[in-house]
Amino acid sequence: MGKQGSLIKRLTDIIISIFVLIITSPVLLLSIIAIKLESSGPALFIQERTGLSGKKFKMYKFRGMIDNALSYGPELTQIDDPRITKVGKFLRRTSIDEIPNFINVLKGEMSIIGPRPEIISITEGYSDEQKKVFQFKPGITGYSQINGRQMLSPEERVKMEIDYYKNENIFRDVTLLFHTINVVITNKGNI
Repeated sequence: MGKQGSLIKRLTDIIISIFVLIITSPVLLLSIIAIKLESSGPALFIQERTGLSGKKFKMYKFRGMIDNALSYGPELTQIDDPRITKVGKFLRRTSIDEIPNFINVLKGEMSIIGPRPEIISITEGYSDEQKKVFQFKPGITGYSQINGRQMLSPEERVKMEIDYYKNENIFRDVTLLFHTINVVITNKGNI
């Protein structure tokens, strides 16, 4: 939390990530078992996303869809998407599917708080104005995630993120983190 690129933000990211991964390790193990029991394929879904400075990185999530779901439908999840498994619905509703993102934070590819890391096919079409979002390290949670989440278009998300992160500070980030907890509990804006 705090200004992009600051030592305080990086140290906070590392400490929180280690704590979350340790405290949720039983949940992580149960999630892996549940995913493997319900469907074949890997427990983790690894997908290239666009990060800081427009560099690509592999983002980790728990797989919430059938194996090879991208070969059976669109790249973006749809409302009532039939490819989502029963376990996947629960993982997505509770945001447990995103806990592996903390590995990306430890690797320095993501931050706890930052713009949503978008898929390559979306970011390839960004305008010069939208590419300003690449000045900020993507986050597990962020301004657009607490203000509409998946109900926003990629264009709406980018505009919100650029506006927020231009004036980012530790106090706004702490407030955003508490709002995130509320959004996760209420499942607001999730599909």
